[in-house]
Amino acid sequence: MNETTIFTRLGQTLDKIIVGQSSLIQQLLIALLSGGHVIIEGVPGTGKTLLVKVLAKLIQADFRRIQLTPDILPSDILGTNIFDINSRSFTLKKGPVFTQVLLADEINRTPPKTQAALLEAMEEQQVTLDGETLRLSELFWVIATQNSLEFEGTYPLPEAQLDRFLFKLVVDYPDTAAEKQMLLNVQAGFRSKAIELPSLKLATVEQIISARQAVQAVKVEDNILDYLLSLVQRSRKHPDITLGASPRSAVAWLQTSKAQAWLAGRNYVTPDDVKVVASPLLRHRLILKPEAQLDGIQIDSVIASLLNQVSVPR
Repeated sequence: MNETTIFTRLGQTLDKIIVGQSSLIQQLLIALLSGGHVIIEGVPGTGKTLLVKVLAKLIQADFRRIQLTPDILPSDILGTNIFDINSRSFTLKKGPVFTQVLLADEINRTPPKTQAALLEAMEEQQVTLDGETLRLSELFWVIATQNSLEFEGTYPLPEAQLDRFLFKLVVDYPDTAAEKQMLLNVQAGFRSKAIELPSLKLATVEQIISARQAVQAVKVEDNILDYLLSLVQRSRKHPDITLGASPRSAVAWLQTSKAQAWLAGRNYVTPDDVKVVASPLLRHRLILKPEAQLDGIQIDSVIASLLNQVSVPR
């Protein structure tokens, strides 16, 4: 089975388990293929944790989950050296960050110092403890969640830290048909807490790494590069935006466009590939002007208008 087929089967399997979230699943697979971390925002009970847990099982990756609270310290995530009285020496106790897929629940509930420690590990893919640098897994992939309804007791992530997340995915309620199918699945015996997938190990970590390398071979013509660059620069001049897309955004946009093209079975990028990844890539990076916020303008509508302002190359 080639890597493209593997990702197709991953999407199909997740669609059967997480009903009504096809777009979210596709965007999550693009992020996995691009090697970028993800922040997921949505109301409770929409399957965010289940989705990440099942995906980690399907690719046979080590999975750890941290429930972030105001009293969590950086050492609770990274680990620490503990003195052993019997051996009279320090022993390293690694934290949950030493895994392949890490789910950080409610990242905006933990203090800035702890947020910074996790985000440094995400950026550098390594941890320094007492002067010793330790490499993290080559796959190391962080999915952070935050609740859109809860504001009390939260520590919003600064713009510079948000920019380190490749995608921000927004989970909405499923439509009526999908929600009914969910109830029918439960009626038929489906239990998310007892889900076991021994026969559905669709991929290995090595195959995911190999697929990421294959994406690098996807071709991008100069006119597509110019189109992408025009969108980035136009975001910095948009009348409703006070902070436009950063150079890091441009690099991420290019990489995710190539991943989207590869998933579609092509070895070249089209303008539609650039458009598909625009919203999850930009919605946490662009900052609306205060007057636009007061007028009730939504960031996704601004991104849509941005895409309409730049001519699509032939």
